[in-house]
Amino acid sequence: MDLSYTDEEEEFRARLREWLASVLPGLPGRPDPGDWPGRRAYDTGWQRLLYDAGYAGLHWPADAGGRGATPTQHLIFLEETERAGAPYVGANFVGLLHAGPTIAAEGTAAQRARWLPPVLRGDEVWCQGFSEPEAGSDLASLRTRAVRDGDDYVVSGQKIWTSHAEVADWCELLVRTDPAAPRHRGISWLAMRMDAPGVTVRPLRTLAGSTEFAEMFLDEVRVPVSHRVGEENDGWRVTMVTLSFERGTAFVGEVVACRRTLDALAAEARRSGRWDDAVLRRRLGRLNAEFRALWRLTQWNVSEAQSTGGVPGTGGSVFKLRYSHARQELYEAAAEVLGAGDALDLDQEWVLDRLSSLSYTIAAGTSQIQRNIVAERILGLPKGR
Repeated sequence: MDLSYTDEEEEFRARLREWLASVLPGLPGRPDPGDWPGRRAYDTGWQRLLYDAGYAGLHWPADAGGRGATPTQHLIFLEETERAGAPYVGANFVGLLHAGPTIAAEGTAAQRARWLPPVLRGDEVWCQGFSEPEAGSDLASLRTRAVRDGDDYVVSGQKIWTSHAEVADWCELLVRTDPAAPRHRGISWLAMRMDAPGVTVRPLRTLAGSTEFAEMFLDEVRVPVSHRVGEENDGWRVTMVTLSFERGTAFVGEVVACRRTLDALAAEARRSGRWDDAVLRRRLGRLNAEFRALWRLTQWNVSEAQSTGGVPGTGGSVFKLRYSHARQELYEAAAEVLGAGDALDLDQEWVLDRLSSLSYTIAAGTSQIQRNIVAERILGLPKGR
């Protein structure tokens, strides 16, 4: 991995900075965190600006609608947009970071042509229908059934923690198409319209008061067979591709955001006099080293993904495991720097981020699952019994 920047890459950085400086002052105010229709409009509006300027899907292959940028250009884009305080993907994250890359890697030409351009333009938003009440970390235990009926699957079951189901147009959906097969077999990956008859969405309120997750009930929902990505009963392999993106490259922008938060905490500690506390200084220093290392690991993962056809490898589990805990430690340090008074104020953005950080050791595969993957697939240890 070459961590230096070429003249061409520095020119790309300069052009991007100039564009961000020209467009960001004209953005409308951010909507209330609980206003999901407003947040969808805000996020998709930003995505359209990126698309019109040629920055949407920057690192996606050209034949998938992207610019085929190098991993370094992709990382420069993330660094500069975060440095400038630009909007993140928001409600678009499943389509842009999970479903879209999966379709780009595994979909047919017709599927890529149908689904990828609307994702890049911000015209359509996706949600994730993977977890179930009895199939979370043990995802292969899923029970949602899809029975073939001519050119359709008839889907019945229940999903939970369905990200952004409230405002989504499409769902990346895992279903069991062969109940007699071993549990890691007999699963298929479908793209389902959220306005299809038989789909019921019930928002779930999180600890922070947000409703970005929902329960989803499916009652004989008809999904065309042509909306299956990959072969029938090969959905577990396709799902591993999705999860590779979710764990390997989907969090890269958040690492940059955490580094910015850490810089702000250090500045506040100096302003308030807390910097005189040697224990606190060591804690912030260790976190600085932690996030610098995570950024290097991010660069390695993105470079590896590029060299292997765009799909991240198992190194994503190493990243996800450590990042989840480092993020929690960051916001514990924030409570120490800012004090107990601010720690109880839910109007403070960092407090909401702290509450959100508690979910990171569960979301996208629990830390226990990541340790199993690292042990078995990287270290070559025998599987537990």
